[in-house]
Amino acid sequence: MPAEERRRRGRGRGPSHKSRERAGKRIPQLPWRQPRNPYPPLEILSEDQVEAIHATSMRILEELGIELMSAPARRMFRNAGAEVDDSSGTVRVDRGLVAELLALAPSSFTLSARNPQKRLVFGGDHMAFGLVAGPPSVHDRVRGRRNGNLRDYEDFIRLSHYFNAIHIIGNQVVAPVELPANTRHLDTYNANLSCSDLSFHCTAIGAGRALDGIRMMAISRGMTLDEMRADPGVTTIISVNSPRRFDEAMAEGLITMSEHGQAVSVTPFTLMGAMTPVTLAAGLAQQNAEALFGIALTQLARPGAPVFYGSYTSNVDMRSGSPAFGTPENTKANVASGQLARRYRLPFRASPTNASTSADAQSVYETEMALWGCTLGHANLHYHAAGWLEGGLTASFEKFVLDVEMIQHMTEFLRPIEVDEEELAFEAMRGVAPGGHFFGEPHTMARYEHAFYRPLVSDWQNYEAWEMAGAKDATSRATEIWQQALADYEAPPMDPAVREALDAYIATRKEEIGSGDP
Repeated sequence: MPAEERRRRGRGRGPSHKSRERAGKRIPQLPWRQPRNPYPPLEILSEDQVEAIHATSMRILEELGIELMSAPARRMFRNAGAEVDDSSGTVRVDRGLVAELLALAPSSFTLSARNPQKRLVFGGDHMAFGLVAGPPSVHDRVRGRRNGNLRDYEDFIRLSHYFNAIHIIGNQVVAPVELPANTRHLDTYNANLSCSDLSFHCTAIGAGRALDGIRMMAISRGMTLDEMRADPGVTTIISVNSPRRFDEAMAEGLITMSEHGQAVSVTPFTLMGAMTPVTLAAGLAQQNAEALFGIALTQLARPGAPVFYGSYTSNVDMRSGSPAFGTPENTKANVASGQLARRYRLPFRASPTNASTSADAQSVYETEMALWGCTLGHANLHYHAAGWLEGGLTASFEKFVLDVEMIQHMTEFLRPIEVDEEELAFEAMRGVAPGGHFFGEPHTMARYEHAFYRPLVSDWQNYEAWEMAGAKDATSRATEIWQQALADYEAPPMDPAVREALDAYIATRKEEIGSGDP
């Protein structure tokens, strides 16, 4: 679909009358920039505790092993000296080989989007916030809960392009279930590249889907695959089927991404009480073993391949078995996982998620708890940072806006305090008598417009003014904001030759896949 038609469709769905009342005013937001965390990371584990978790992880890898369902991946480990049992698929790796392979992984790397000004650095104190990824359902307060579809998918990508707080697109924001399962990844990659100019996450269920994402990003940047190896532009999440299982498709996707020099986040799905023992120490030890095993595989595929240490350790509701997020345990796991990632000098991925079924107070306080854990743990990639609801089953338009507000709050909190003669403002204090005020003081007048963070969603009116304006709560205001953002959205430019090349690639691949070529 041409970009202009997509833009008309986005506007034609129509912001409400209330939203149109805001039109003419641009939605206030921070400029696009990659935040950095200038503060020391919180360390809730002692050095001895970190080493105890590491030692237990090594015992898991040496004594219990990991089930690796990919024969080619098992051969890679066998050739490196690991103990491999093909009958069970179990691979046992000694700690010396693990350390040798981890030493090959870079401590930082970059991802370059098709817009070179939106290049991201991962590692050290750099941070990036990503869009929700993977839900089968979508919700907003205008149309309710529904199956994922391409129309809503494209709107989420438009919002991620519009709001500067979002730096990277996740893997299939919602699943467009009306499209054929074996080719829908081509349509979502196309939406990522057409509706935004950000880097994005490839679907790595098998080699074919991963390679399609790599090739389409290369086309959009006018590069060859060899050039992309040296300057990566996409990433993926490799989910470990905890406890201790790597399935074949995930292993193949990991190997494909790494062989082509693209970034991989190895992320065990370690929910305490279900996929790990109930204790946090055990959950972290198992997460660590599974993550390090996958990271080692990236280096077997290509020494120096960019990789994240991924954390997704939380707990379940022991009464129902349902996943819980934004809990105290989840928050501590995010912080402690950062210590483990730093022990291995690896970029760190974590997620500020929640388990609420609606964009309500619960969704916000759980997300805020997890967001603080990610930030205090010095996560470089905050995955699922905007739009996540219902434990990942739903992508929410209102929650997206509320999350952007929280991300902007966090970004501003991370700006260091300036302390100099002008900032200390002693002369301004001299100019105001005791009991006076600073509203009209020259120091204030020179700074008032940008002195403080201007909120996206918050309403600071008094009760009477708020009531006269419609008595709208934050979620209602979020509805108006996403509607206005879609009305104001403008697609990023794309060279017609690039557009033509992408269309041709998609058409060819759909034909190949339809004829049985994965």
